[in-house]
Amino acid sequence: MLIGVLTLVPSQIEDSLNNLADTAFNFKLIWVLALLAIAIIMFVKNKPRMDAVGVIMIAALPFTKIISVEETLIGFSDPNIILIAVLFVLGEGLVRTGVARNVGDWINKKAGGNETKLLVLLMLAVAGLGSVMSSTAIVAIFIPVVFRICSNTGISPSHLMMPMSFAALISGMLTLISTAPNLVVNSELIRQGEEGLGFFTITPFGLAILALGVVYMLFARKWLPDNADKSVRKKRKPTFKAWIEKYDLINREYRVKILPDSALLGYKINELDLKYEGLKLLAVERKDGDKKVFIRPSKIMDFHVDDILFLDVREHEINLAGLAEKYGVEKINLSGGKGYLTSLSQEWGMIEAIIPAESDLIGKTVKDARLRSESGLTVIGLWRGNQAILDGFLEKNFNVGDTILIAGFWEDIKRIAQVSDDVVLLNMPIEFEEVLPAADKAMHAIVILGLVVLTMITGVLPNVHAVILGCLAMGYFRIIDMNSAYNSISWKSLVLIVGMMPFSIALQRTGGVELAADGLISLVGESAPWVAIASLFFITAVLGLFISNTATAVLMAPIAIAMAYDLGLSPYPFAMSVILAASSAFMTPVSSPVNTLVVAPGNYKFGDFVKIGVPFTIIVMIIAVFLIPLILPF
Repeated sequence: MLIGVLTLVPSQIEDSLNNLADTAFNFKLIWVLALLAIAIIMFVKNKPRMDAVGVIMIAALPFTKIISVEETLIGFSDPNIILIAVLFVLGEGLVRTGVARNVGDWINKKAGGNETKLLVLLMLAVAGLGSVMSSTAIVAIFIPVVFRICSNTGISPSHLMMPMSFAALISGMLTLISTAPNLVVNSELIRQGEEGLGFFTITPFGLAILALGVVYMLFARKWLPDNADKSVRKKRKPTFKAWIEKYDLINREYRVKILPDSALLGYKINELDLKYEGLKLLAVERKDGDKKVFIRPSKIMDFHVDDILFLDVREHEINLAGLAEKYGVEKINLSGGKGYLTSLSQEWGMIEAIIPAESDLIGKTVKDARLRSESGLTVIGLWRGNQAILDGFLEKNFNVGDTILIAGFWEDIKRIAQVSDDVVLLNMPIEFEEVLPAADKAMHAIVILGLVVLTMITGVLPNVHAVILGCLAMGYFRIIDMNSAYNSISWKSLVLIVGMMPFSIALQRTGGVELAADGLISLVGESAPWVAIASLFFITAVLGLFISNTATAVLMAPIAIAMAYDLGLSPYPFAMSVILAASSAFMTPVSSPVNTLVVAPGNYKFGDFVKIGVPFTIIVMIIAVFLIPLILPF
């Protein structure tokens, strides 16, 4: 009897210890879930800002004793985080060369400023490019494109940023290589002895969901917030077009080309006093090999054959035909309906300025002010009271409070803002923001981007390695510099992503992920195949709210294939359910880096994604459950 009792005691002690261990384990899981709930509540309330929530979670998770401080910071060394950061830099190269602007202009031109057409074209372009390269890369590259479109049309960025992120997520459903979860699931199929998926096996599902996504956003956009700054929209920056109309410059620009027998050849500018002819030479275009360069006129500059002179004609009664014959020049017609010198806006600009009380210009005429000789700038307009002075304004004396329109090369405009006390510059025009620092390197940027994409498609190098090399190439060709590279990175988005990444480790270590997966298997049991497909989709999408879609695919792929084998069915429909669900990260701004990237540019709140994303995720699940058996029979 005593021996029997003694033999029972150790087993009971062992069971008790196991129960205590399980209790402690479950207690840690509760702690992790509680922190996750707190983070979600803060996201919903939008207080504090989202990246601050990420930092709070980094500080709080080590107290659970589940992960160390080092592990909470591991995101800063994660290749995907580095990839996202470097993609911002790559996108900046496309902005600085004008490639992004040209894409935006093309979309804007095709849409004609119509918001519906803009949304459709933007989603199709993003999804198409995202099918062969990283969806995160596409969003990083297209953010400045969307900003430019919104600047040109007055549309709030919040009306286009979320549709763009949804299209980028859907792009992951278009080809096998378009996103990492697809490759994870494909690898698991091969590991289980099955044939892998074809490059376009996913495409029919993605095309159907993309069509639904476009239609859905056309209806759902009325629920998107209008977060544009109202004061900014009411008081937009001035434009060349507005000044051309205000100062009546429409018919004052002329361009002439110097012919081989021109009387100007052999003379320097200071030997020709063109102002008494009613003309003002503003800039000279000259060929330098295959390139065109724009030269600031100087007194000692001489003229060359085929130089193009940009003239401001001040007087209405000038005999231009007679002057052209006298000097041996040919008039060049303006093309494209451009306004007064607006085609030179990359090199040449205009700005308004006020004459202050202490200015040395007071009492002087425009002709006598010598502003051109001192600063390189030319006064081309005068506004007094509530009207422009048009006739004979060169002979008008400057008064305190006069507004003048001055023109010249951007370098001169920026310099006078720093050194002159004679004028007070007003707001820079919107064209100044569109000056491209590397406009002549657009083809370099396109080739570099093409090589990066090709490298990513072929897998010759890891994605992050390929993009880093692309950024170095852009630096080598002086497309970007270190300051522009650092300034282009959205640090707020990166900190938020890094702050939420440790939850994946914590949930896996505490058994939270396995607990959810086991519950799914027991719940489905021997149900109809479509129920299993729907359940797999649901649990994969829900897990994707808390851990990365790649980690979700790693966990759910073997479960999906095992379920198919248990039910005696083909594994491909089950694998496809995981693939589609892993890319359906529409429900929250932290479900995917793609969503996180557009939170700040779109000025979204957590609830905006819930409101738009949850219904669409349900729609995608329904269409997936319907299409999967038709295309991939059980």
